Amino acid sequence: MTTPKPQPRAAIYARYSSDMQSAASIVDQVRLCRDFCAQQGYAPAEVFSDEAISGATNLRPGYQDMIQAAILGRVDVVVTEALDRLSRDQEHIASFYKQMQFANVDIVTKSEGLISELHIGVGGMMNALFLKNLAQKTHRGLEGRIQNGKSAGGISYGYRVVRTPLPDGTFTTGDVAIDPEEAAIVRRIHSDYAKGISSRKIAMALNAEGVKAPRGNAWSFSTISGNWKRGTGILNNELYIGRRVWNRQRFVKDPTTGKRQAMPNPPDARVSDDVPDLRIIDQDLWDTVKERQGAIRTDIIEARGSGPDAPRNERGRRARYLFSGVMGCADCGGNYIIISQTHYGCSAARNKGTCDNRRAISRAEVEERVLGGLRKHLMAPDMVETFIKTYHDEIQTERNAAIQSRGRLDRELKQIEGKIANMIDAIANGMFHASMKTQMDDLEARKAELTAQLAATPDTSPIALHPGIADVYARKVTSLIDCLNDPSERTEAGEILRSLIDRIVITPTNGGNMITLHGAMAGILSLCASGMDKHANARWSGGRSGQVTMVAGVGFEPTTFRL
Repeated sequence: MTTPKPQPRAAIYARYSSDMQSAASIVDQVRLCRDFCAQQGYAPAEVFSDEAISGATNLRPGYQDMIQAAILGRVDVVVTEALDRLSRDQEHIASFYKQMQFANVDIVTKSEGLISELHIGVGGMMNALFLKNLAQKTHRGLEGRIQNGKSAGGISYGYRVVRTPLPDGTFTTGDVAIDPEEAAIVRRIHSDYAKGISSRKIAMALNAEGVKAPRGNAWSFSTISGNWKRGTGILNNELYIGRRVWNRQRFVKDPTTGKRQAMPNPPDARVSDDVPDLRIIDQDLWDTVKERQGAIRTDIIEARGSGPDAPRNERGRRARYLFSGVMGCADCGGNYIIISQTHYGCSAARNKGTCDNRRAISRAEVEERVLGGLRKHLMAPDMVETFIKTYHDEIQTERNAAIQSRGRLDRELKQIEGKIANMIDAIANGMFHASMKTQMDDLEARKAELTAQLAATPDTSPIALHPGIADVYARKVTSLIDCLNDPSERTEAGEILRSLIDRIVITPTNGGNMITLHGAMAGILSLCASGMDKHANARWSGGRSGQVTMVAGVGFEPTTFRL
């Protein structure tokens, strides 16, 4: 009796691009793919989806989970509605195709059928051109609206949309008017700032009074101050003095992260027109605010310098300190920021007043506790033993490979020497032919090559590990912090270490601060901690991103805290 062939296991993938689209699109795509699987004889095994995420990025949870499922052998075919659901980026779709080819997984779409190299090349190019053309058409349409005196999109704080009915039953679009309540807040912000009140204090006062901020979030100093060069922030919006400026900047996606980065446009690319009916701030108050901003910028330049090597506030740069940007507050979820030369604190507590966590923690303490914990647990006896065993296994692997290579070379050399000897005997017996000279030259050349290769082959004699190998390992681990502080290695080493950490969460406790580490580093520490003493205080959740909690109180030495 013939055993029926098992149905190929199918991974169904669905995606829609933005919040403007309906989540029902996912349901529709999955239903269509299930029907397609039934027609093709596939057994739907898993369903993966991404909601409101552009196909121009590959940093999508569902997409990445699908790739892992294919690599782990859980599916035999990937099914989706169309190729552009997988990606609209040529590089990403080509990479995905190669990964599926390596995993022996087919890609089949309802629209294109079985995907081949031709689909990847032509389809990827068409999708990329679609995105480019869509951006150009959108930009052209927005510029036309501006030329017609309309708003090109996002309504600034202080204004509201006005929709007037038209004879055909539709409503006008792009018209805005002053919102009296929000306009009063705009005037208050400008007046308070002109009086010398800082943006932080203004934001904290508004949050304390429950005043609704733009987009419904809490007020922050950046919402008010923004970026004076790009015209962002309440204090820099020229619409408040009756001047509409459009096309100040453009957004470009970082090919590595997929995140949009704002890039300023040249002055001649900007479009501006006067709209006096939208003025909220009188000219004298605006000038006073600009004068104070100019004085503050002058103070910053004098303090930091103005040369090419001087720090720049308004351009992207690497993190100045080892863990800047990855530390967060357990109470509110906000970021921990540098609040002095030596200490971190919750940004929401200091810039918005929306968090009660006023506890500070020194930068040196955070770095020493995290790095000290790594150093301590890497020095555990089990880790040292693992290092020595791994080192020995690697050396033995190289030795075995050298033995095999030497044996192969020896055998071929003996064959070559035998052929040379036979040829010499034949010549001695009078069997010389002109072609034999060429053959002899080739054999002698190959003999020289083999002899040289044998001379270069590593020694295959048994290797005894030096008794001080454990000390070598100890020195390498102990010098961890020294390497991070070495100017020649600090930048690269710091970036590598930061890439292992997703988040460092700080929780205030009665006796100090508790640090919870999330990310690959947590997994490393967890594996190290598995061999530690019974007093170890560690919590780890499995998976690609583990978690370890490090606890230390008053008088607890940073390098001896328990994990």
